Parts: sequence; C-alpha cells; structure tokens
Amino acid sequence: MKKAYEIADRLMEWVSDLLLRLTGSPSPVWDRIVYGVLVFVIAIVVGRILRAVVIYVIHRVARYRGSYLLKSLVEAHIFTRLTHIIPPLVIVALLPFAFHGTPAFLKLIEKLCWIYILGVIVFSINTQLSVFWKFYSSRTALRNRPMKGMIQIIKGLLAGFWVIVAVSILIERSPMALITGLGAFAAVLMLVFKDSILGFVAGVQLSQNDMIRNGDWIVVPGGSVNGIVIDVSLDTVKVQNFDNTIVTLPPYSLVSGEVQNWRGMTEAGGRRIMRSFTIDLSTVKFCTPEFLEKMKEIDVLRDFIEKKEAQQQRGVVENTQNSEGLVNGTIETNLGLFRAYMTLYLQHHKFIGGQMILMVRALDPNDNGLPLQLYCFSTNTDWVSYESIQSEIFEHYAAIMPRFGLYPFQNPSSRDYINAALLTAGHHPDELWGIPFGTMRQAAPSTAKPASSATPPQAPQPPIPPK
Repeated sequence: MKKAYEIADRLMEWVSDLLLRLTGSPSPVWDRIVYGVLVFVIAIVVGRILRAVVIYVIHRVARYRGSYLLKSLVEAHIFTRLTHIIPPLVIVALLPFAFHGTPAFLKLIEKLCWIYILGVIVFSINTQLSVFWKFYSSRTALRNRPMKGMIQIIKGLLAGFWVIVAVSILIERSPMALITGLGAFAAVLMLVFKDSILGFVAGVQLSQNDMIRNGDWIVVPGGSVNGIVIDVSLDTVKVQNFDNTIVTLPPYSLVSGEVQNWRGMTEAGGRRIMRSFTIDLSTVKFCTPEFLEKMKEIDVLRDFIEKKEAQQQRGVVENTQNSEGLVNGTIETNLGLFRAYMTLYLQHHKFIGGQMILMVRALDPNDNGLPLQLYCFSTNTDWVSYESIQSEIFEHYAAIMPRFGLYPFQNPSSRDYINAALLTAGHHPDELWGIPFGTMRQAAPSTAKPASSATPPQAPQPPIPPK
C-alpha cells in the first residue's frame, strides 16, 4: 500500500506540473480528470503486459512439459481470463489518491471494480469446470459417468453466488440478509419455475443414481422413445431412435415414469433369445426301439440315447438333473428327445452363452397345439448379429423337426384345402403340385405309384455348429 501511495503521489505531481506548464495556472479539476484517465490507461497497459508475459510463460510450459489437462486449460484461455483482474486492481490501488474529495464517485468506481474482479474469478472457475468435464469425459474409465448435470449445477450455483454478492456490494448489505429477503419470493418462484425446478431435481437424481448414461439404450413404454441416449444435461435428455429421429425428454419424465434401460444386457454380455414354435400335438408319439436306433444316426444324440438306455436297464429314470451330466430330456417320447437335441445343439453353438440360463421348455398348450420355447442368451449383443444368430437357430429348429416326427401347427391355406379335396377324390399324393392353380400333374393314371410304394427321401445328417 505504501508503494502504491508513492507511485500515485509521483504520478499526481507529474500531472500537476504538466498541466501547470501547459495552462500556466493550477486547476485541481483538470488534474483529477487527467490523472483518472492516466490511471485507466496505465491499468490497461499493465494488464496487457502482464497478460502477454503470463501467456508466453504458460504456453512454453504447456508445450514442453505440460500435461493434457494443462494444455486443455491453455486452449480454453483460462489464464488469459484471469489476467483481466489486473486492470481493476490497478484502478482500485491508484484512483483514490485523486478522488479522495469525492467519496460517492470513488465508492461507485470501487464497487464496480470489485464486482468485475469477482465476476472474472467466478466465470474463470466455470470455464475450468468445462475443461474438467472435457478431461473427465475423455477418460475411458470415467466416460460413462453422467457428470454433465452436476457440472451445470455447480456453474449455476456459482453464477447465482456472483449475482447475490454483486447486488450486496451495490446496496452495501450482507449477502445473508439479501438471501433471507429473497425467501419471501420462494412461493412465486416455485410456481413460475416449476418445470425448471423439477428438471433440476430430476437431473441431480439421474446423475447421482447413475440411472442413465450417454450410449445407453432406453425404451419408454407407451411412448415414442426407443433408442440410444446421446446427451444427458440438467434440463434435457436427448435420445436418438433407431429410425434416426431425435427425441428430447425432460429429466423428470424419466424419474417419475417407467424407463427400460438395456445397459445391463450389454454389460452382462448376453442378449436373450426367447422364441417358440407351436407343435401339432397329434405328432407327439412314444419312441420305439426302431425310432431310437434311427435317431442314433445323429452324432450328438448317440451318446445321450445310449446312456439313457443303460440307465433304463438299471431302473434309473433321471430326466432332470441327470447324475451322469446328461441334458434334460427323455427317450420316452419324440418330443422329449427333440428337447434334448435342441439343448445339445445350443450348448455346442459358439454364440450361445453357456454360463447363462439355457433351456428348451414346453409352455401351456393352447388351441393351436403345444408351444415349445427356446430360452437362451446370445453372447453377441449387436442387433444385426443377434438377429442373424436367432434366425439361424430357428431355421435349423424348423428344418430338423420333421426328422423327429414332429410338425409345427400352421393355419391351413388354399393349397391345403385343394390338396385335401384332391386326395379325397382319390388322386395320388405324387400327382399334387403347385399352389393354388395347376395343382394336378399331367400324368397318366397308369403311371401313378401306389401309396405303399412311396418312400420318403433319407434326411441328411443335421449339422452341429462348432463350439
């Protein structure tokens, strides 16, 4: 302070001498005006010089030894903004020596300078928070944490703090007294800013409870939201649907309503497959020894059938949780054997998770037959790959089913009615062809084969996918 007084005193003397030489008579008013202008010029020049020095030093350090965080601070001009506090500090230090006789004007200038200094500090901190968010979201281990809403909350609190302190400086009252006075308007503020307050609270809940992250696949039942979250902020959540449309939601709608988040599926590494065929109950039969011998031609079933037959001879019936580690299923019926085959098929499939639930089960029978369901998990959760794996399994499911003497239920079509009528009329099945027109083959009656001589083609060995 003593140094500042000496500088101001010498500066004031120099201004007085200069004006005295120019005008020939002393003028205190002009002395103060010129001194004030000179103080502002000096403040700006000193600020510019210090800013240039600081920027030069920081850039050199950041270029050769700086970390990624320091380089980010330099790119955001944090240090440049902080140098803006130099000019008002110079003004506060030097100006009082010229205007000590006008306290009202001097006090106003000082108030504005301190408000400006406080604003520079607050908004520099907000910029640092933005840099911190950028640095935070770039880290692989921290990328999925929804911190954007919390950063916005802190920024808003700091801005509100600056406004309250600035007003308290202007009116010369304590900030706490000002806050107490604002409490009377709380009811009005809650009515006017109801949506903003709800969004604020919901944004905090989403961030704190880690309910939604960028990149999550969410579905809002009964709504038009079914896609990937691309942005989570304090007042909005943006979702890009799979048809590439963008849906913007208020956060409180996700907190107060039902939201399905598929993040657990991705983190677990398994996407559920749960589909079924309805089997015609009239095709479910008991297995004969001849049928079992024929089924032994399928490599994956041979060991299962032989071990089950050996257990039967010993009087052991373990169709569930078999002591020899056999899959659930039976050799009593073709359906039970088919369940065992499909379980073995899924166990050998390289894209089906063996550590997750895997079963082939019969559901409640209905008017159309007996639904047989596959319940398992694909280790590939990508949508396109998942659908391909699921389709491959059910294509094999449908193709191998007749090998076991089982047939799916299917509503009759016009072809079925025409063929049924032709068979009723005495035509041989080999004569039936085409749908629905051109149904009869142009064959002479003498060339028609008797029904007893018709032999079905031998079914090929079903492929088992490698593990």
